[in-house]
Amino acid sequence: QVQLVESGGGLVQTGGSLRLSCAASGGTFSNYRMGWFRQAPGKEREFVAGISQSGFSGFRTYYADSLKGRFTISRDNAKNTVYLQMNSLKPEDTAVYYCAARNDYSSDYENVVLYDYWGQGTQVTVSS
Repeated sequence: QVQLVESGGGLVQTGGSLRLSCAASGGTFSNYRMGWFRQAPGKEREFVAGISQSGFSGFRTYYADSLKGRFTISRDNAKNTVYLQMNSLKPEDTAVYYCAARNDYSSDYENVVLYDYWGQGTQVTVSS
């Protein structure tokens, strides 16, 4: 059983930056494909970014098209942690951000139901 704990959320002004962290425990972190999702009030949970397990060419990363260039996902297997660096934040980025883990090799990162473990979420609020 994997436990995920997010941190790093908060209140930031438009144009600001935040780095979210997600610490994993209870499993072999390097075996897990990781994702970040977000959910705004009244909306469905949506894919933000994903990162693969380590491979021959390192980690592969995937992003929601609308977020490419502003958000960066990374992981540190030695620290059992995945990160989400968010730059040039906009009010529409306001949401609860969740990290998620899955132990498979499917290339479908965006499908919520494919993830086995979820954190409790961290609130990100971007003021205008």
